[in-house]
Amino acid sequence: MWEDSREEGSPPVRWTEFADAFIDHFLPAETKAARAAELENLKHGRMSVWEYHMRFACMFKYAIYMFPTMEARVRRFIQGLSPLVINEAAIAALNSDMNYGKIVAFAQARETRKLKNRMERESSNRARSAGNFSGTFGGGGGGRTAFRGGSSGPS
Repeated sequence: MWEDSREEGSPPVRWTEFADAFIDHFLPAETKAARAAELENLKHGRMSVWEYHMRFACMFKYAIYMFPTMEARVRRFIQGLSPLVINEAAIAALNSDMNYGKIVAFAQARETRKLKNRMERESSNRARSAGNFSGTFGGGGGGRTAFRGGSSGPS
């Protein structure tokens, strides 16, 4: 119906034109405004980068007008990232050929690397802590034993 309503001899329809017209026709303005507000407030938080990207992409289609260029879209995605990856992603975005897909992949890789490093550090710290347990309180041989509460000296 939409295509039939266009002027005769019009150039072929681009997908984005059709998608915009479809959303404008079938999606109430209130719903679009709500999705746009959700997108403005979206933060990475406790989600993985992938989950954040999926939520961002779902809301973005209702508010394309808010970020008319690839740079604006990348910038908004980065603004919502967690402190774990935001600095590196912001620096990577300065690359002239950075697009949305590349910044998502970059942020995912950094998140994975940093979480892996954090887990390795925590595991190492736990192992070190467990290795330092000497079995006595007070540090030397003259202290009380750890679990019997007795002492090694005269009463």
